[in-house]
Amino acid sequence: MTWIQLARDLNNLLTLFALPLAILAFLAILYAQRHRRHHQQEDNYRRISSEYVDFLKLVLANPDLKLLRKGLPDQPLSDEQHERKLALFNILISLFERAYLLVFEERMNRQTRRLWLSLEDYMREWCRRHDFRQALPELLQGEDEDFQIYLQKIAEAEAEKSE
Repeated sequence: MTWIQLARDLNNLLTLFALPLAILAFLAILYAQRHRRHHQQEDNYRRISSEYVDFLKLVLANPDLKLLRKGLPDQPLSDEQHERKLALFNILISLFERAYLLVFEERMNRQTRRLWLSLEDYMREWCRRHDFRQALPELLQGEDEDFQIYLQKIAEAEAEKSE
């Protein structure tokens, strides 16, 4: 056996094992990326949910604004109360926009869609409020354009339901 023939045989042997090994390595990388993305989505959802709970604590700390009631308050709000309500609505819009930018995708897998729909439920709940919808043009100024369009569609759909 010559050195050239031995080198050819070794090359063929390496090729025989290297190709399946490369395919396995590629599949392992794809699996790891998918796994990492899944955990990142779950982490984003947990953070957004936690921020929403913090927002609700702010709402509870301002019971005079009656933001947990479906209708408008019985008494008109003072300028200071109106200012606090607008500030809370701004916090809420910021939270919704962050959720939209971190979670929403045009084509979502089943898990992402499940997470997104639970966040969208919060948006729909607030868009049912007449005072929130009235404040939306001001609240959405400067926000992501796609988010503005998305939330406006939700607000319009919820306004039609409440009529």
